[in-house]
Amino acid sequence: MPNASRTIMIHRPITQVFAFFADAENDPQWRSSVKEIKRQGQLGVGTRYHQLVNGPAGRAIRADIEVTAYELDSHVAFHGTAGPVRPKGDYTFRNEGESTEVTFTLDAQLSGLKQLFMGNAVQKSMDAEVAGLDRAKSLLEAHT
Repeated sequence: MPNASRTIMIHRPITQVFAFFADAENDPQWRSSVKEIKRQGQLGVGTRYHQLVNGPAGRAIRADIEVTAYELDSHVAFHGTAGPVRPKGDYTFRNEGESTEVTFTLDAQLSGLKQLFMGNAVQKSMDAEVAGLDRAKSLLEAHT
C-alpha cells in the first residue's frame, strides 16, 4: 500500500507551526498539487474541506477531506472523503525549545485493480506531498 512519512524541524514556536498546518486552507502555499481548497466550518474534529488537486493531463480532481483528530499544538489527522484515492493523513508536532518538530504521514489503502493501475502514481504523489514540508519550513521561517 502506498505510504510516505517525513519529519522536519521548523525554527518557529509550536503554536505558530500548529496553526499553519492545522488549517488546510494554508496548503496551497506549500503543496504544489492543490488547485483550490475551502474550509467548511470551524477548525476541529469533523471540519470538512472541499479540495481540488492536479490530476492526469492537468485536469482538476476532487479530493475532499475531513479532520478526524485535532489536539491543540500536538496532533491533526484527516481522511479523504471524495476522489479516486482517499488517503489518511497525520501531522504530529513536538516542542523542541524555540523550534517545532513536525512529522507528516500519508497512507492509502488500495486494492485489486486500483493497486495495480494506480499504486505507483499514488506513491509518487505521496512522496511529493511529504517533500513539500521543505516549502512549508521556508515559508514559516521567512516570517519573523
